Amino acid sequence: DLHTAYRRQRQMCIRDSCLESGVKMIGCQMTMDVFGFSKEDFIDGVEVGGAATFLEFAADSDIQLFV
Repeated sequence: DLHTAYRRQRQMCIRDSCLESGVKMIGCQMTMDVFGFSKEDFIDGVEVGGAATFLEFAADSDIQLFV
């Protein structure tokens, strides 16, 4: 439907802005395992790591968002 298409377009725009701005996206390996996702299920530019990977990166960052 039109609403779903708009949401998808908006998500792609936000993703592109993040990648252009150098935002580092890290997919949680444990969550991926629980839900049966693989790296290929994610958009280009997403790294995969565990909590230690995220915390190591987040400690040196100005801003973090954990979703």
